[in-house]
Amino acid sequence: MGQYRKLLPLSLALAIGAFFFAACSAQNPDNSSTTASNNVTPPPKQVLTVVPRPAKIADLMKSRGEQDEAKPTVKIVSPAKDAVITGAKVEVKLDLSGDLKGYMPHKDPATGKGNHIHVILDNQPYEAYYELGQPFELRNVTAGKHTLRVFPSRPWHESYKSDGAFQMVSFTVKGGGDPTKPTTTNSGQTVASPSPNASPATPPREGKDYAAPSTGGDVDPAKPLLTYSRPKGEYKGEDSDPIMIDFWLVGAKLQGDGGEYRVRYIVDDDEPKFIDKWEPIWLSGWLSGKHTVLLELVDKDGRPVENGGYNSTKREITVVK
Repeated sequence: MGQYRKLLPLSLALAIGAFFFAACSAQNPDNSSTTASNNVTPPPKQVLTVVPRPAKIADLMKSRGEQDEAKPTVKIVSPAKDAVITGAKVEVKLDLSGDLKGYMPHKDPATGKGNHIHVILDNQPYEAYYELGQPFELRNVTAGKHTLRVFPSRPWHESYKSDGAFQMVSFTVKGGGDPTKPTTTNSGQTVASPSPNASPATPPREGKDYAAPSTGGDVDPAKPLLTYSRPKGEYKGEDSDPIMIDFWLVGAKLQGDGGEYRVRYIVDDDEPKFIDKWEPIWLSGWLSGKHTVLLELVDKDGRPVENGGYNSTKREITVVK
């Protein structure tokens, strides 16, 4: 009898083990590991490649006749160099001349596109200026020293790179605006209660209302200067791929043009890549979502070239497909 008592626990243990094994086998009949079923497919990785100019842009260039061979020259009439401006609004007046070959800024009401001037305050994203017959308003500008840069552009925002196309001035604002209290609406109308006897409002002028303080470092005109132009903003539909990178370069030649400098670009957290000729490139392979684009001017040893903090600029863009 004692022998049976000793064997009973062993028999009971074996029975319990068999029960649990059968239960597990029923839940997982092929007795395979459940680890694989928990694996999540990683999202696709964005791979960007440089591609030729899009066919739609090439066709548009042909339809414009000689305009893309133009050599426009821009002069900043105001603000004047080292001007001191009292108040939060700065009027920008430009003079356009040179071998224009029909080039003239103007927005087509039907398409909302056209030749224009890129206007950049400090190192903010540019704003397009279409109608040079009236001043372009920089609104709610904070007190302090500022730098203005301008250059002409095509309807698809590719800049003209001829001599005299790029102009820059520095000026100082006294008694500037408070970004937390905008002075105008998004359409450029003054924020105020209209008088009952006031005449109908005139069409708003082109301009930009700065919702955050705009500041910039001192630019040395004798040193190389890189001005970020594109990409910018949101890209939808057929405009979402490929996307152009374009910039303006002063006081430096890139290696492919016989100089010693390079433009380094980094998209998101990708490996750095380089542009060695001063011309736009087109990148294909964008995925939907937000992306960052960093442009930097570097010397032959890959070191960033400093000039007022403007030679290294990062922008965020949104791609919607």
